[in-house]
Amino acid sequence: MKYIFTSLLLFIFVGTASAGKDPVFIGLDAEFGHKTSTSAQAVQKGMEIAIDEINRAGGVLGGRKLELVVTDNKSMPAFGVDNLKDLAAKKDLVGVFGAKFSPVVMEWVPVAQELGIPIFATWSSANPITDNVYKPSYVFRLSLKDAWAAPAFLRFAKEERKATRIGLLVPNTSWGRSNQSALAKASTSQGVTIVGERWYNWGDKSLVGLYKELAEAGAQAIVLIANEVEGAILIKEVASLPVGEQLPMISHWGVTGGELAEMVGDAMQKVDFTVVQTFSFIGAKSPAAKRVLAALKQRYGITSAEAVVSPVGVAHAYDLTHILARAINKAGSTDRSKIRDALENLGPYDGLVRRYDKPFTQDRHDALSADQVFMARFDAQGALIPVPWHKK
Repeated sequence: MKYIFTSLLLFIFVGTASAGKDPVFIGLDAEFGHKTSTSAQAVQKGMEIAIDEINRAGGVLGGRKLELVVTDNKSMPAFGVDNLKDLAAKKDLVGVFGAKFSPVVMEWVPVAQELGIPIFATWSSANPITDNVYKPSYVFRLSLKDAWAAPAFLRFAKEERKATRIGLLVPNTSWGRSNQSALAKASTSQGVTIVGERWYNWGDKSLVGLYKELAEAGAQAIVLIANEVEGAILIKEVASLPVGEQLPMISHWGVTGGELAEMVGDAMQKVDFTVVQTFSFIGAKSPAAKRVLAALKQRYGITSAEAVVSPVGVAHAYDLTHILARAINKAGSTDRSKIRDALENLGPYDGLVRRYDKPFTQDRHDALSADQVFMARFDAQGALIPVPWHKK
């Protein structure tokens, strides 16, 4: 495995760091080798922008610059574990960020505990990532959680699509099982009936047969747990059905971590397809949003809020990087256990996604909450547009 070091500086460094001070490293291990991924790249952009801001403001620990070390797990848990071990062996590397795939991050959890290295979930949503048995835990997440997504799916189906009979289409993975459990629990409180579950495997070439089985069982809407490859298969298959056989599809956000709009083309506008999100640059007016959008334009040529691909990856990673920098300074060193402790004891931070009164506590390693959850849909240009929804 080879490391990719990124300099992450837009301008000549003018902070207080001297050239003789050793850098502090942050790892990013993500699915860069996954053919249709945009999630890994989005997380990297958010981290790079935050690191540049931190370095231009003086770095950490009295003038040490942050540097990013990037590895590729190709979405494979075994590669991810090997990469985590390699990154953990690097001196002054204080933690490792992950990206979209929950199965990778879930395999990290016991390894991170054994190695005593903080790991950071910027996208992966499976409940067990933070709902683990470890005390103290080295796992921190700033992302959606399946326990929050499930009731949102069902409320949206009931309130906006007038659907009280729901079919579930889920992958046979740890992420799929996390969602199935969360949806089964949420259905009771939401007054919604789950009429059936159908499980598919990554790599399946067709999903419409399972979709039709759920429709025949009485489903009025489908909750889809998928990434972009399987999402694209189903969208194109449903778009080819007669209008009377098309059900609303309410999707988890794995599909937004890849080139879904390009993969399905005009089929997207022929179906009723909404997807869960936690942040949009569209309409965001905070100083942080304006600053990050300006950096996205200058660094990467992204010219508008609508053009930001996989926006939650950018936003979550940006906020998490700033939070980690604050923890490094509070710890006063690159000692990982001290940084872990500091993460649980930080003060307020006005971030991009939200204001964090306390990003993490001893009993809460999720920085976001259900309040950030909303639904969006793809427009004809492939932009993710928030869907008006009065959440009760």
